[in-house]
Amino acid sequence: MVKLELIHHEIPVSNPGKPRIALHVDRLTLAKRRWRGVAEDKTDFGFDLEKPICDGAAFFETDAAVYVISQIAEEVFEITPGDAAKAAHLGWMIGNLHFSIAIEDGVVLAPADPAVSQLLDREHIHFSKSIRIFHPLKVASGHHHHHEH
Repeated sequence: MVKLELIHHEIPVSNPGKPRIALHVDRLTLAKRRWRGVAEDKTDFGFDLEKPICDGAAFFETDAAVYVISQIAEEVFEITPGDAAKAAHLGWMIGNLHFSIAIEDGVVLAPADPAVSQLLDREHIHFSKSIRIFHPLKVASGHHHHHEH
């Protein structure tokens, strides 16, 4: 029987020069607190986290190596809104669909979902597709206002 390492939180790295072993995981799994994953060296891990862990986080260390989270790239829409007002309006529209956005170098990124595509097409907003690691903006407060559609 293979031993399952149980992880509860991110760890500080005691020796930054140690080799890294990646555990590749998608963004939606990273948003969860409980999940399982297998690192590149086939070590099996169970995650029972206090809070979700993020891309690049160290979570386990041995004498020989440090295990780190490596988020998997995904298909995203890239939109260049032109100015801050258009970017804010775009973020509001996509957020109203309950999708997150990211902003990198003046480009708004959104998940490549059919609902987002329909919104952009309906509003005549030009976008392109790419494969990137998507790090959505964090919510400023923990409170979420519920609304009806």
